[in-house]
Amino acid sequence: MKKIISSISVVTILVLFIMGCEKKDIYDSAELSEYMNMEVGKYVRYRLDSTLYINFGQKDTVIKYQAKEVIDAAITDNLGRPSWRVIRYLSDTTGTAPWTPSATYMITPSRETIEVVENNLRFQKLKLPVISGFNWKGNSAIDTYSSGSEVRYMDDWDYTYEEVENSFTVWNNVVVDNTITVNQRDDKIGGFPTDLSGYSEQTFSKEVYGAGIGLIFRDFLHWEYQPPTGGNPGYRIGYGIKLVMIDHN
Repeated sequence: MKKIISSISVVTILVLFIMGCEKKDIYDSAELSEYMNMEVGKYVRYRLDSTLYINFGQKDTVIKYQAKEVIDAAITDNLGRPSWRVIRYLSDTTGTAPWTPSATYMITPSRETIEVVENNLRFQKLKLPVISGFNWKGNSAIDTYSSGSEVRYMDDWDYTYEEVENSFTVWNNVVVDNTITVNQRDDKIGGFPTDLSGYSEQTFSKEVYGAGIGLIFRDFLHWEYQPPTGGNPGYRIGYGIKLVMIDHN
């Protein structure tokens, strides 16, 4: 009798173990796939404003384009996961000049996360559950500690959802009804421009995703100000980019 009970116990443990391995977290929120549109040939067209610091960091300037991000092909990433290759094309502000490829990046969607790899940097752009106030370390896969790392400012960002399932206005006052906003960073160090005697730094990053579309808005800015030394004037280095959706297919 004891042997029978023992056998039943072992079987029960094995069944519970298998069930535990197969268990998936259940979230009371929208699925991430609702805020993407992954299909070859799909595109989103944007107004793109690129901020640069010129004249040896003495002046900032904004260069304007139209950008079109097109899903070019279904691929696999280095872990063998289904992914999508996206090509970004640029034209003039009217969209009449030839569209010229300017960048390529990869999107890897899963049930739990949406990952984007651009310039060899891996970002967790979206993560379950899609609930206002939920936050995660979206840059945790980026090595920000390497000696001389140019992306040290990306360390320890808290991505946080707000305005979940709210409307958002894009180009020409077009309203997208169902969107989610991801606040990624809003940080400033120092007193520039009122105090030019010490180091200053600013980082701001925010993205908005539309249901059935993908990214509809992005506002990113990072700069560092170095104060005057040895008779040389102070200067800023860095860059910014703002994307606002014009249309999509």
